[in-house]
Amino acid sequence: MIFISNNISLNDYEVELNAIRAQGAGGQNVNKVSSAIHLRFDIAASSLSDSQKQRLLASKDSRISKEGVLIIKAQQFRTQEKNKSDAFERLQQFIINATHVNKTRRPSKPSKNARRKRMDKKTQRGMTKSLRGKVDF
Repeated sequence: MIFISNNISLNDYEVELNAIRAQGAGGQNVNKVSSAIHLRFDIAASSLSDSQKQRLLASKDSRISKEGVLIIKAQQFRTQEKNKSDAFERLQQFIINATHVNKTRRPSKPSKNARRKRMDKKTQRGMTKSLRGKVDF
């Protein structure tokens, strides 16, 4: 069981992990050891609710294929275990960000006292500026 948040969790069989060889510099370690991880998560076949699936599929992320499969490639670390945990953290962060619903803002008005104080400050500032003019004798 993979826990994403308090109310979202995934079954282990919903996520497919493959160990592959990493790209880039690294010499013999990169050439011989399969330490990078390809994580594949089929959004449509997951146990998430329909609204959560729609939000995930609607996100404009280049890691989501046309078939609706999220592909995360983790190759930052030298060990397979660290790359695996990095891939799971990135999956968790992606799902949390996509399923987060912002509160609707309710417009508010400043209070009568706050408006009065603002006008008093503006009046005081205007008086200060009017005293900066030329002095006539």
